[in-house]
Amino acid sequence: MVGIPLTIPNIITLSRIVLIPVFVLAFIIPDYPYQHIVLVSIFFLASISDWIDGYLARKLKQESAFGAFLDPVADKLMVTTAMVLLVYKYHDLYIVLPALVIVGRELAISALREWMANLGAQAKVKVHFIGKLKTVSQLWAIGFLLYDQPIGGFEPTVVGYILLYIATVLTLWSMVVYLMAAWPSMMGKEKP
Repeated sequence: MVGIPLTIPNIITLSRIVLIPVFVLAFIIPDYPYQHIVLVSIFFLASISDWIDGYLARKLKQESAFGAFLDPVADKLMVTTAMVLLVYKYHDLYIVLPALVIVGRELAISALREWMANLGAQAKVKVHFIGKLKTVSQLWAIGFLLYDQPIGGFEPTVVGYILLYIATVLTLWSMVVYLMAAWPSMMGKEKP
């Protein structure tokens, strides 16, 4: 790959993207033993690799513009893919509505960040604590919904639904936080 800095963090990020078709394939293959465990394992491996690549980039001083671009793209691709598969799996309006909110917010905030970067004001829409909390609740919700098998008296699907709605509220909240931060620049009232 010419021009791509093949650092350890970037390789981990690229591997997360490579996991997406593996994840989809594991999902669409008709029922096989432990399918729910395979799906959750792939999804959480991708989720954990997101933390690992960021940590290593800082620790090894291998942060790069390519990594800064690719990391959020890889995250959004995996979450969007998982949400689409969950909509397909459940055929349920209670999944469709949060999925639309979550995917729509990701598109809107990505566009907002790109626009703010063009204005030289990207610091105003940097990742906020609410955004991180949203991500954690999303990942756990998706994991529980993918698992979808009772564990004794514990119903992961019920917990998944609850966390999905918490994630949806945090998704809307974080979008408002980012829009409020960007609003003066969007209205041309503040120079970057």
